[in-house]
Amino acid sequence: MPTITVNRSVLFEALEKTYTDEEFADLCFDFGLELDEVTSEKAMVAKEQGDTQVTSDLSEEIVYKIDIPANRYDLLCVEGLVRGLLIFLEKIDIPVYQKVEPETPQRLHIKPSTAEVRPHCVAAVLRNITFNKARYNSFIELQEKLHQNLCRKRSLVAIGTHDLDTLEGPFSYEALPPSEIKFQPLNQSRSFTASELMDFYATDSHLRHYLPIIRDKPVYPVIYDSNRVVLSLPPIINGDHSKITLDTKNIFIECTATDLNKAKAVLDTMVTMFSQYCGNPFQVEVVEVVQADGTVVKYPDLAYRKEVISAKTINSKVGISEDPANIASLLTKMCLKSHLIDEDQIEIDIPPTRTDIIHACDIIEDVAIAYGYDNISYTFPQTYATATQVPMNQLGDLLRVNIAAAGFSEVLTFALCSREDIADKLRLNINDIKPVHISNPKTAEFQVARTMLLPGLLKTLSNNKNMPLPLKLFEISDVVLQDSSRDNGAKNERHLCAVYYNKNSGFEVLHGLMDRIMQLLDVKYASDSAANYYIKPLEDPTFFPGRCAEIIAGNQSVGKFGVLHPDVITKFELNMPCSALEINIEKL
Repeated sequence: MPTITVNRSVLFEALEKTYTDEEFADLCFDFGLELDEVTSEKAMVAKEQGDTQVTSDLSEEIVYKIDIPANRYDLLCVEGLVRGLLIFLEKIDIPVYQKVEPETPQRLHIKPSTAEVRPHCVAAVLRNITFNKARYNSFIELQEKLHQNLCRKRSLVAIGTHDLDTLEGPFSYEALPPSEIKFQPLNQSRSFTASELMDFYATDSHLRHYLPIIRDKPVYPVIYDSNRVVLSLPPIINGDHSKITLDTKNIFIECTATDLNKAKAVLDTMVTMFSQYCGNPFQVEVVEVVQADGTVVKYPDLAYRKEVISAKTINSKVGISEDPANIASLLTKMCLKSHLIDEDQIEIDIPPTRTDIIHACDIIEDVAIAYGYDNISYTFPQTYATATQVPMNQLGDLLRVNIAAAGFSEVLTFALCSREDIADKLRLNINDIKPVHISNPKTAEFQVARTMLLPGLLKTLSNNKNMPLPLKLFEISDVVLQDSSRDNGAKNERHLCAVYYNKNSGFEVLHGLMDRIMQLLDVKYASDSAANYYIKPLEDPTFFPGRCAEIIAGNQSVGKFGVLHPDVITKFELNMPCSALEINIEKL
């Protein structure tokens, strides 16, 4: 959940009322927010640095740290927060956001080469804007909040803001080899090629995190004006030539993206929040974007849409009995202008600031917030239901107690792992395993869903190998397997896995544990009946030759156990013998 920091005196001045800290916390709660902390700039720095003797010139004015719901992008700056609270308190009307088209609008041309790296770009202009220090800081901070939240750390969208009076359109959005891009980046005194910038910012605490987004691409995205002045190298940094200042009057905003819908939402959020400071408040100048195929699209969208919902539906879902007119009033307080179209139906105007409204349930949630969760009466269900534990979970709980009684310690490992963990380290071929792959893994540690529990236990052993021996661990959890008969192409299976790590292999320990588990499940040892179980030799590359057995129950394989192969032990950075048991308890 993102947090914004707001100066208390500035906030109260904008709200035209002074609150006690408790009163403001109550107001935030009523609006669906949370006042996280009352502090000061000096105290925050002291807390971060672990130094209570901060002697700098930092302000001691009281600031509020407010938790904002992750989907409320319109509240990530003081402008949006104040506007939302004033509308909630019914002190102002919901503003109407308009896009205006000048006689000669600015144009931005997208070149086909950008399809290789970052294909989309949207833009808008804020005219005759008036900045002061607080407004300027809020403008910059909103960009950072959006970059970290909706923009997914600039991987989906990157925002560039420029002083339009220092540039000359039309603009072009291109993708060029890094050696051909040269400009002076923001707050630097000399020019760099794009290749040099990758090295220059490699140690920068802020920008180095964004370099991998384009570093290995054959071409880098870049935006030029008509004089080939570089506006920005998205998603890394803007050019110094067009940086905005307190004296900037006309702002050109561009958003490059891999996701067009996200780009439009980001642009709409930026311009709706700060158009209140324009010469004509809440009016935004259109920019014509010429697509790679030659079509012209005008941005920003600033699209309004209407939704119709029954007051009866809202009352039943929230658990209240409000008059439809009152429900419409509650929605209007939440920045969703509403009115009745008949005795039950409510028509809601969804503004461009509320990109979080996707479904009727989002509207119903806003009614519940405005009504007040504390004001909703407790009710008893109209139907009788007896809660009971899922049988498979109950079986797992019973087994856990008895395996722990046998001297094994339970662990809980990650459901995701690397391809290497479930294949190469276990001397298996990943094509034979067919795991469920993550389409966009963030790290090499979490690339696939585990198909067995063994790798997680071996990694746990590796991290605890200095503990007193023997180490006896177990886990009862789900694994994920491909299943073409399912709608999602995969299924979960409940497995039990145990390992024994000591100076000797401990094969007999796990054999005894397996027999105990079968005894608990009332499965007898015999090979002449489908209801019984038996073991037979198995050659498995994960296990030492001649030291592995397969468990057969109900005429099907339900698991295996044995002494792990030395190569497996070595690859998991272990240095002593280890035995392992893994059983599919769903088949039992």
